[in-house]
Amino acid sequence: MAHHLRIALYDTTAGSTEEAVEIARKGMIPLYEAQPGFVRYEVGTLDDGGIVSFSVWETADEAQRAIELAAGWVKENLADRIKLREQHTGSMSWEEEL
Repeated sequence: MAHHLRIALYDTTAGSTEEAVEIARKGMIPLYEAQPGFVRYEVGTLDDGGIVSFSVWETADEAQRAIELAAGWVKENLADRIKLREQHTGSMSWEEEL
């Protein structure tokens, strides 16, 4: 059964990208880990200074729910530092553990 994903791109509007990523690491990981269907969560920095957030879920509904969770958490904790550029959900085509 294919997993589902949520991917979001954010622009840093204040402070450093590294600070925003660290705040997200401390808050989003426990939030996502407590959700049904959570598989994994990864964050990276983009060449243009933005942030990419990538989470994997067991079902499409759980991936969709992650949009609501992330929006609420970012609004409460990072709204003064980052702004959502775009976000998407979809199905994983393949996965490989290295």
